[in-house]
Amino acid sequence: MKMIAASLLMLCSVLLASAQEMPVAGSLNEKRVSLNEAAVALDATGATALEATLRTTALNGAPETPVTNIRMIVKNRSAISYAFVSGAITFYDAAGVRCGEGVFKADAVGVDESFETDSPGLRIRCEPATWRIVATNLLPRLPPNMPIGALTRAPSNLEISIDGETHPIQLDKPLTLTLGERRRTIIVRSAP
Repeated sequence: MKMIAASLLMLCSVLLASAQEMPVAGSLNEKRVSLNEAAVALDATGATALEATLRTTALNGAPETPVTNIRMIVKNRSAISYAFVSGAITFYDAAGVRCGEGVFKADAVGVDESFETDSPGLRIRCEPATWRIVATNLLPRLPPNMPIGALTRAPSNLEISIDGETHPIQLDKPLTLTLGERRRTIIVRSAP
């Protein structure tokens, strides 16, 4: 009896541990690229927001003589104009060990607009092989009189199921159904 209970406990532990693994394909991690490739930063939905290329080519740092500044070109690849963007830039050596990090920022970046920037506070302490950028702040530029709530994205595929019968619905659009002998109008809205 104890053997069966121990086996069941071990089986449950294995199932619980494997259920907590995160899928790599669905992650929001920006990937590392070689120094001559463009690095991409993602927005909160996982879509490409910024793309950066290095302008500085001499990046051979050492612990006693780190590289303290670089130049790069950053392009807004999203469909949204930003009032402010900022992020982090990270460099890795050939073994994949982080050996330099800094920050970047810019004000008022339009769609498909590029800007040249540096990375204050950067300290590259190796000869980097790969790099990446991460967007930490992407503040959208709003047109005058546009409410902030207008930027949120609603789910695009909504449907309601009544007694197994499904009906597509849209936010703020009436859906009229016959329930029994009465016609009912249903409107789905976002909560204030």
